[in-house]
Amino acid sequence: MSERIELLPEHVANQIAAGEVVQRPASVVKELLENAIDAGGTEIQLIVKEGGKTLIQVVDNGAGMNRADAELSVVRHATSKIRKAEDLFEIHTMGFRGEALASIAAIARLDLQTRNGKDDLGTHLKMMGGTRESVEETVIPQGTSISVKNLFFNIPARRNFLKSSKVEFRHVLEEFQRVALAHPEVSFKMTHNDAQFLNIPESNLRRRIVNLFGSRMNDQLVPVGEETQVVRVGGFICKPEYAKKSRGMQFFFVNNRFVKNPYLHHAIMNAYEGLLRPDTLPGYFIFLEVPPDTIDINIHPTKTEIKFENEQTVYAILRSAVKHSLGQFNIRPVLDFDSDPNLETPYNLRNQQVTRPQIEVDRNFNPFSEGTGNPLKGKPYSRKEEGSWTALYEGLGEGQYREGEGSHWVVESETSSQALFQEDTLDSLTEVTSFQVDRKFILTRVKSGLLLIDQQRAHQRVLYEQFLENISQKEPASQILLFPLHLPFDPMDLAILREMQESLKALGFQMEFETETGITISALPVLIPEAQVGNVLEDLLTNWKEQLGSEGYSEADRMARLLSRALSIRPGRTLDTTSRQALIDDLFACKESERSPFNKKIYATFGVDELEKKLH
Repeated sequence: MSERIELLPEHVANQIAAGEVVQRPASVVKELLENAIDAGGTEIQLIVKEGGKTLIQVVDNGAGMNRADAELSVVRHATSKIRKAEDLFEIHTMGFRGEALASIAAIARLDLQTRNGKDDLGTHLKMMGGTRESVEETVIPQGTSISVKNLFFNIPARRNFLKSSKVEFRHVLEEFQRVALAHPEVSFKMTHNDAQFLNIPESNLRRRIVNLFGSRMNDQLVPVGEETQVVRVGGFICKPEYAKKSRGMQFFFVNNRFVKNPYLHHAIMNAYEGLLRPDTLPGYFIFLEVPPDTIDINIHPTKTEIKFENEQTVYAILRSAVKHSLGQFNIRPVLDFDSDPNLETPYNLRNQQVTRPQIEVDRNFNPFSEGTGNPLKGKPYSRKEEGSWTALYEGLGEGQYREGEGSHWVVESETSSQALFQEDTLDSLTEVTSFQVDRKFILTRVKSGLLLIDQQRAHQRVLYEQFLENISQKEPASQILLFPLHLPFDPMDLAILREMQESLKALGFQMEFETETGITISALPVLIPEAQVGNVLEDLLTNWKEQLGSEGYSEADRMARLLSRALSIRPGRTLDTTSRQALIDDLFACKESERSPFNKKIYATFGVDELEKKLH
């Protein structure tokens, strides 16, 4: 009899298996939405409460299930698409009822109601923690409704690792967008905390992108299309001038399944080479269709990573297709070395009629005649006439031409005794206390030698402490805008801004959210210029998504750090003497002047002894 190794109880095995599939509420949303798609649903509704921690419900009008299928769908290893091992490499669907439902039922309270078109009555199944509570008949319309309540209620350790409701809702929204993009022929509705968040009708792909990310996307999209024996490429890319610093709108779909592939992303970036601003990323919605037997989708539990059989070929085709679209729509500049710019018609003359030039000839002109044809012929040169034009040069000094002194110039040389620097110039140099090096560093004198300051990090420290002080005040200083400022944002960015709303209000922002379109700002903090508010909020969103430096910091502290990063002086900015001195004074007036908010060293000192060693 074994003393150490034992078989796990069924409910523990189910909970461990669930951990591979269900990491957070967004994982449940993904599985349930994909099940509804495979069931043939054309109208799908997602209902979420508290970011999915309290309730996740998906309702569809698909095929539904009979009682036997409904009972099997929550049993481990029950599936509708795999009959033999080879089927793992021929998967065409996302996953019908089963597979994930057993894992979800093991860690939540599951309520399933379903009816197919052949039955008069539907089935109502209740599960709690992997245990069946009841199965009964019910009257419902054709389709399926699955409710998942109190996720991880029986695994407190896993539930404690969940983020706030706003953060979890953002992840839910990401999964919703991915499924909705892959299936524009299906209409979707999304409700959060009893308020309708999105209502997207069935449409084509372009209209689906506009419905999800805002009407401003319509002018940014450029179609991509290429069909080969290896892969078929379709979708849209965004124009280079609309590239952002965040990774919010990069989507790859392989056989209508969302995937993450850095190798293919590199192909897109290679095609945009030379067209993007530094540190920006283009948006793209790329759909690839390949034979199912040429990819492996089972290398990751969530199937977001895949392996291509002909990866390098797909890379080359995708890069070529994107480059072709950029050139076809005159986005990429084209150089034609064979064209002659002298033969090109100016724009203002292209619509004018060509007229024959008129030529006039004076047939009476004779250069040897003494008449009016040659006004200079026969007129003798005289000193009087000479004086008439030489009088123009009178009063120009000793170096002028003098009549009667011969045909030469009288030039009076003067010895210059001026010093290399004027006295006032020397005085101004001695008053200069700092210099800018490479428009990135500030060099100033101190008693022990020289001090080299990183101007961006110094400004970050100054702004960080100012923002912290403003947040701690009960009534932060704000500047009221004469005309409210409207800024459009897509639903994902709006969800993030709602997360930051309290912190932004504590800083001095006054804003109102407009459903699905953007925000209206009526007041700003005094440290933020109105002209920069759009860029500041975009940088905030980018840094918030990337979770820069968020470990171990409060939300107010994190907001101050992100704002200091967004508003700080960039390298390459020229600072005059007054600005440099003001920055130095503000830096050393801070509570902490040696380190930036991101724990980077701000300045370095060079002693006289160290400088002397450099010259030996």
